[in-house]
Amino acid sequence: MLTVIVTKSSGGVVDVRLSSAITADEAGTTTDQPVDTGPNPIAAEPKELLWSAGAFLVLLVVMRYVLFPRLKKGMDQRYASIRSNIEGADQVKSSARADVANYDAAVAAVRVEAAARVDAARQTLDNERTARLSEVNARIATARAEADAANNAARAAGQSQVATAVATVVVQAAELASGARPEQSVVDQVVKQVMESAGK
Repeated sequence: MLTVIVTKSSGGVVDVRLSSAITADEAGTTTDQPVDTGPNPIAAEPKELLWSAGAFLVLLVVMRYVLFPRLKKGMDQRYASIRSNIEGADQVKSSARADVANYDAAVAAVRVEAAARVDAARQTLDNERTARLSEVNARIATARAEADAANNAARAAGQSQVATAVATVVVQAAELASGARPEQSVVDQVVKQVMESAGK
């Protein structure tokens, strides 16, 4: 009689086998014979164990004496390179800070020198301006004095002409009014007094 053996895992069919089972009735008698199941797939053969152990030992020796020293040497060189780069960067940084400090000191010195030059130029300009102003004021004062003198001279000349004209008019008016000609010295004195009082 045929029997179907189906093996399922997680809802899916994994294995389907067909086996013929002989029942006791068909066989007549049952005998206990050991069934040969074949080699165990999990248990390793001694030959496989020896090859695996040998390969592991060879790999261990190669790693210990060949690969690891090279790796360690490379790591040491890399560490030394990084350390020297860091030290070089520190030196460059300290050098840059010193350069910046020197630059700041030079800028401060230039600013002080520029301020001193500006102050000196300002002082020179103030002195020149004061000298020019005093010179111009002196010229203006001289011109004003000359103008005042010319004005006074013109006024004096004009006053004498005005006094003469006024005296002439007064003499004619007095002669017309009184019929007699007044004395010239009296008329000149009266005109002079009137003009002096009007000039004040």
